[in-house]
Amino acid sequence: MKNALKRFESKLTSAELDLLDTLDSPIKIQNFLNTVSYSIDHFYRCPLRVMQERTGHCFDGALFAAVALRRIGYPPLILEIIPNANDDDHLLAVFKYRGHWGAVAQSNFANLRYRHPVYRTLRELVMSYFSYYFNATGEMTMLGYRTPINFAVYDKLDWMTSDENLDFIGDDMARYKTYRVVTDEMLPLLDPADDRILKSAFVGVNMDGLFKVE
Repeated sequence: MKNALKRFESKLTSAELDLLDTLDSPIKIQNFLNTVSYSIDHFYRCPLRVMQERTGHCFDGALFAAVALRRIGYPPLILEIIPNANDDDHLLAVFKYRGHWGAVAQSNFANLRYRHPVYRTLRELVMSYFSYYFNATGEMTMLGYRTPINFAVYDKLDWMTSDENLDFIGDDMARYKTYRVVTDEMLPLLDPADDRILKSAFVGVNMDGLFKVE
């Protein structure tokens, strides 16, 4: 772990390292991510590039948050929220504080970002995103989530400092166990998001970054 972090830190300028040193709590990490522009690119950026370019989508932002959390003593845990075929998945960097779960995240939607560490279980944490997890048409799309992955398992692939293996890592995540939060029997009961909620959710959204529903 120390060697992986040292490799990451060795790539930073002194100004970047000074900035990273100020991110000494989960909420400060989130506040930094809130200044990072949402990327509509269809490729992954490693945490180093997020730091350098100040842009990234949810995958990129979650990995950056995992590195920043790792520097302050948390394991680099990534949890993936799984939707139906009409939406994008969403990645969270999750952390546990005094027995309760919270999350740091980058998203095109403000309501899919930070969660305070007040949730007793990971399912509770995930369900806090449920009512805000809809696509551009208002369809409720969340189906479940994967067990958190400790990204230390990918340290040999230099995920913190190189883009080269991020496509492989993204695909490899699919082998981890999935937990359904919505059963097939529940699906017909999921009414679309209320028009007022839908309208408010689009405040500050980059419309070019929305999932294109066929």
